[in-house]
Amino acid sequence: MDPLLRQGVDLFNRGEYFECHEVLELAWTPERGPRRQFLQGLIHVAVGFYHHRRGNPVGACRQLRKALRKLAEYLPVYEGVDTARLHGDAAAVLALIESGRAVGAYPRVDLAPERAVSFHA
Repeated sequence: MDPLLRQGVDLFNRGEYFECHEVLELAWTPERGPRRQFLQGLIHVAVGFYHHRRGNPVGACRQLRKALRKLAEYLPVYEGVDTARLHGDAAAVLALIESGRAVGAYPRVDLAPERAVSFHA
């Protein structure tokens, strides 16, 4: 796995969403291939959780909707990330926020088993 992606995932899983966004942007900025949208989807999830945690549900929902649209093209696995699980978990958090219910805990980015195949439309 790309070192910046690994670092971003580690920061995400520690709940350091702003820092995750900063690291993933370092990988995203120069990217011009299909990977660019994948990275942007991860960034949107991190920023969505960051907004929600800081009391901005409107910004959180906006970012999570963008994330879901972008990540949908990278299911079920991309670059070692279990995108299917992240997509489902982010959708569940979005539903909680939209309904005004509490988010008990933010999901993690899970890595897929080594034998999993990556797809991209």
